[in-house]
Amino acid sequence: MSDWNKLADDATIKKTIEALAKNNITAEVVQTKEEAKEKVLSMVPKGAEVMTMASVTLEQTGITEAINESGNFDSVKKKLFSMDRQTQGRQMQKLGAAPEFALGSVHAVTQDGKLLIASNTGSQLGAYAYGSAHVIWVVGTQKIVKNVDEGMERLHEYVVPKEDKHMQDLYGAHTNVSKLLIFNKEIAPNRVHIILVKEQLGF
Repeated sequence: MSDWNKLADDATIKKTIEALAKNNITAEVVQTKEEAKEKVLSMVPKGAEVMTMASVTLEQTGITEAINESGNFDSVKKKLFSMDRQTQGRQMQKLGAAPEFALGSVHAVTQDGKLLIASNTGSQLGAYAYGSAHVIWVVGTQKIVKNVDEGMERLHEYVVPKEDKHMQDLYGAHTNVSKLLIFNKEIAPNRVHIILVKEQLGF
């Protein structure tokens, strides 16, 4: 089994950023989770509509709290928490599918510029793929892999067991790779931005 927690070296990070750029995905690197949080908050205008997707990385960096609790942003997550899924389910789906800004993370970034995001419900995938005008992903550099095949290995060997335990601890439920988004390229200029962090963050 590979060491899926090993941080990428500088040469690999540089190669990955260059490959992402060719696929119309902007990426940059920061040293710490504090820098990542500062960068994200500088990219999202105050008052903007923002959805923080379920993400251990966003929790660890403090981005989830900063977006949803500061009062500086139009938090979609707070709106969703105040709604009744039984009577407002369709409205909730629409809100989550197309926020102005979607923030989250990914499960693997390939050195040839592709991204893998797995989901049990698929709730975040619509916004990532098309619905949101701006997508910002915060990603620890341990998630950089050679290619999609290695990304799939990382997902099934490492991410799923970790996430399954996380879900059981939180909700007493199991997770599953029900849906998988492979991001090969973005066609809209300046829509997708990745902040690579030289720290182990998330799964």
